[in-house]
Amino acid sequence: MDMKRYTCSAVTVLALIFLVSGCTWFKSYGKLRSQPRHEKKVTIQELKDNWHDYTISYVGYYGIRQPSAVMFDPKKDDRALVGDKWTKVEDQETLSQLISSIQCHKATYYPRLWRVLGPDGQLYGYMFSAWDRVPVVIRVVDEKTMWVHDVRLPPHLQNIPGSGGGVPGAGP
Repeated sequence: MDMKRYTCSAVTVLALIFLVSGCTWFKSYGKLRSQPRHEKKVTIQELKDNWHDYTISYVGYYGIRQPSAVMFDPKKDDRALVGDKWTKVEDQETLSQLISSIQCHKATYYPRLWRVLGPDGQLYGYMFSAWDRVPVVIRVVDEKTMWVHDVRLPPHLQNIPGSGGGVPGAGP
């Protein structure tokens, strides 16, 4: 009887440790979320028109010809979105090209504007992508900074000869 009670207690303690450590692990990651239906939605056109209010960057293996995503980090807040694969956008013309390049895939994918949120739900910025569900990892660097990893191209653009959509170094 004591052995059974001991085993049950040990399993309960291990489960609690796993649960608590799991909750801590999730607190170190950000997330992408759709814009809430009950609030006024920010549009890609508003972001484009007010581009000077944001630090804007994009990611894509082949530059502005085939971006995977465009990220908008508001300059007026004290939070930052960073990443080593992201290229800064310096002018509205380049931004227009990037947005158009993503929007031209409406027939196959559904370009969407996502909110980039910290683990506590605070808004860090926006991400525009042709992905319906963007495959990206966003992790906490410190209390004011989120690291946004690379975003790959949607599958229909990968490995198409002449499209610039293949993954560099992937080989035949």
